[in-house]
Amino acid sequence: MDYGAKSIEQHKKLKGKIAILSKDKLDSKEKLSIYYTPGMGAVSSLIAEHPEKVNDLTWRNNNLAVISDGSAVLGLGNIGPEASLPVMEGKCMLFKEFANIDAVPIILDVHTADEIVEAIKAIHLSFGAINLEDIAAPICFEVEERLKNSLNIPVMHDDQHGTAVVVLAGLINATKLRGVALKDSKIVIIGAGAAGVAVANLIYKYAKSNIVVIDSVGIIDKNRNDLNPQKQLLATYNQGDYLNKPLSDVFKDADIVIGLSKPGLLNESDIKLMNKNPIIFSLANPTPEINPEDAKKAGALVVATGRADYPNQVNNALTFPGIFRGALDHKVKKITDEHKIAAAEALAAIVTNPTAEMIIPSILDKNVVPAIAAVIV
Repeated sequence: MDYGAKSIEQHKKLKGKIAILSKDKLDSKEKLSIYYTPGMGAVSSLIAEHPEKVNDLTWRNNNLAVISDGSAVLGLGNIGPEASLPVMEGKCMLFKEFANIDAVPIILDVHTADEIVEAIKAIHLSFGAINLEDIAAPICFEVEERLKNSLNIPVMHDDQHGTAVVVLAGLINATKLRGVALKDSKIVIIGAGAAGVAVANLIYKYAKSNIVVIDSVGIIDKNRNDLNPQKQLLATYNQGDYLNKPLSDVFKDADIVIGLSKPGLLNESDIKLMNKNPIIFSLANPTPEINPEDAKKAGALVVATGRADYPNQVNNALTFPGIFRGALDHKVKKITDEHKIAAAEALAAIVTNPTAEMIIPSILDKNVVPAIAAVIV
């Protein structure tokens, strides 16, 4: 099936894919008086006197905003706010279907950190949480950190942390199959954008692994003088000395490769340099860094991709519905690294008998959201 053509057809037919529905019908004068005037004046007055009651009396107890400036959309790049709207709608659809959270897509026609932060601060009182989406690195790091420090509601940049949680969950089970603990594994990460930085940070927080990250320039080494603060931190996870050495050296004695970049950046010869039975997460989407068949042929024990048509789909849709469901239910104000690690462990635990073909559950598994939501406390 040509999913692109079918998607255009359906979007045109439906004119978008989400809607707002009332929780009761305005089918009598009595209801009109209760929900609008004069009744709602009493509700507004009560909130004015007791602002802490706003979540009990409005939709804020079960809603969030999905916000993007369109600067890093899927694998399409900086395509602008309007072109990002279908993606934000889709994210809202997933929130509703998987976690029964009412989500509102918001696109911003501003692109500096100051502008994005101020725009979100100006509207945040309408929402119970903020899901940042498809904002390019490195601005996304500053935007998220400033909002987390200034708002009293949970804020998460899903491109970073949703991906990191799923990757960690997959590695927890994949390393069980391989018989080498994550803490004893050498990990190569290809890509130092939003997802690559977050994945490296969460794995290091969890296991203190030896992690070597590759960006568009080359190996991120502490001796490079062109590193931003995020990459300077990544350099501290690298236990080797790769300055002025060929890129292929990073794959020698490696146990795990995680691709978060673009097609063609990993090949069979790289994998053959790795330790026996390596783990390959080739997550560029829709075309991975290496085809799973080629990775298997080169000796990979476990292969994961971002695609639904291969086993082990690493997709952040496995995590963000449950994380925000738990945050809203348990009145969590900040989503922490401890929450992310707990979510990864809960997600991994759903697969009780991991195999090379199943290290993480399906996005459609009904156990996923409640298992993750239960640990976001």
